[in-house]
Amino acid sequence: MQAVHKPWGVSDLQPWSSVDGTGDAVGELWFERADSHAPTPALLLKLLFTSAPLSIQVHPDDTFARAMGMPNGKSEAWYIISAEPGAQIGVGLNRRITPQELYAAITNGSIVDLVQWRPAAKGDVIFIPAGTIHALGAGIVLAEIQQRSDATFRLFDYGRERELHIDNGVAVANVFPLRPPGLPTRMTPERTVLVASRHFVLERLELPADSSWALLADPETWVLALDGHAAIGSAALSIGQAIFVGGGRASIDVGADGLTALVAYPASGPIDSLLHGLSGQSARPVQPVAADLARLSGLAEART
Repeated sequence: MQAVHKPWGVSDLQPWSSVDGTGDAVGELWFERADSHAPTPALLLKLLFTSAPLSIQVHPDDTFARAMGMPNGKSEAWYIISAEPGAQIGVGLNRRITPQELYAAITNGSIVDLVQWRPAAKGDVIFIPAGTIHALGAGIVLAEIQQRSDATFRLFDYGRERELHIDNGVAVANVFPLRPPGLPTRMTPERTVLVASRHFVLERLELPADSSWALLADPETWVLALDGHAAIGSAALSIGQAIFVGGGRASIDVGADGLTALVAYPASGPIDSLLHGLSGQSARPVQPVAADLARLSGLAEART
C-alpha cells in the first residue's frame, strides 16, 4: 500500500488504515502488488479520503490517450464507503451545452454551476466512463477502481493555482448529462455485480460468518475488505486491506463476523464461476440474471 499526500486529504484514516496523516494529509491509498518485478496490473485500486473538494476534471478514452503517447485512457468506478451529511459528488453536466460554451465556462469558473451535483451516501456506486466531467466533494471516503492511467485533465481547481488543461479537457469531454446508471444485479445471495464495463467488472461479496469458499480468479483479481475478516489462501484480510489474487483457485475462510468485500477484475462481463461454496455453502443464482447483466453492461458500454 502506498500513501499519497494531497492538500484535500485527511489526517486520520481510521478504521481503514493506521497511516498517520497528521503532519501531511493523506488523500489516497494505492494498492500495489507486493512483488515489484511482477507484471503491472491493468487496474489500479485506491481508497480516497476527502476533507475538501477535489478539482473538476475529465479523463480521455483509450484512443485520445494513445494519440498523446499514453498507454491507455481512464474509466473508473466509485463505491462510497462513508459520507458526511451534506457531502456531494458531481457526475456529468446538468444540461447539454456546446464545446464553445464549455470552454467559456472553464475560463470564467462557471463550470461549477454546470456540473450535475448530487448527495453522496454510503453504498452508492458511480461509474465514470472516460469523457465524463466529474468531481468529489469534501467529507467522503470511497474505494475507486480504474484503468491504470494518470491521464487527467483539470478543468477547475478552486483557486489552488495548479495548471488547468482546457484545450485537452474540452476535446475529450462529453458535453451532455450522463445517462442513468444500470442498477446493481444480484447474481447469487453472495454476489452483486455493481459495474460491468468494457474495461473491468466490480462486484460486492457478502459472505456469511464461518463459511468457506473457493475463488476461481481471473489472472488479475483485487479483493478489498469493507467489513469483517477472512483468510484468502494464507493471507489475512480485514477492513481496509486488499489482496491481489493472481489467478487460479484460492480458498476463502470467513471469520466470525462474516465478510463484505469488493472484488474487481479486468473483463467485459462477470465471471460466472468466480465463487464456489464449500462445506455445504451454495453460490446458486437467486434468479435468471442474464437480461439484467446484459442491460447493466449495455448501459456501461453506451456511456463509454
